[in-house]
Amino acid sequence: MSRNYKFKNPEGLYFVSFATVFWVDVFVRLEYFDCIVQNLNYCVANKGMEIYAWCVMPSHVHLVFKSTVQKPEDLIRDFKSFTSKALIKLIRENNQESRQEWLLNSFKKAAKSNSNNTDNQFWQQHNKPVELWSSAVIEQKINYTHNNPVVAGFVDRDYQYLHSSARDYSGIKGLVDVIIA
Repeated sequence: MSRNYKFKNPEGLYFVSFATVFWVDVFVRLEYFDCIVQNLNYCVANKGMEIYAWCVMPSHVHLVFKSTVQKPEDLIRDFKSFTSKALIKLIRENNQESRQEWLLNSFKKAAKSNSNNTDNQFWQQHNKPVELWSSAVIEQKINYTHNNPVVAGFVDRDYQYLHSSARDYSGIKGLVDVIIA
């Protein structure tokens, strides 16, 4: 990983993005979105994660967050590790998943080229953390996060997208406990 993409300040506010292997569109079913939402809320309630913005897109997740208990890289590593196992299990057990074989084969294929994994790799390894050092940069990253579904053409207004904190910033209670910046 490049030096430009490291968690240098353990107390810093960060913007991270992490994507599924091969940019596979996993997040197209409610139960997969729910897995991410539940685990973000778990991290807020139990692991010292403060979330300022979030968005789950079909193949990736954006977060603006701070870790108050452990190193931010450890928090994200644990989140990705737990959710990868949980999501693969959901996919494996979902009899309605028409892409099940293809998805599971994609995760197996990705693991074969990564010595850190034995069976499956769900997430790409990098997170590209960017420390947010000013209110202007914080605002830019929050706006970027919230505008992702608009740019993708999923919604006309950012607050219409259910799996994003844009709702909270519009006065509508969202799915994840966030801190409004």
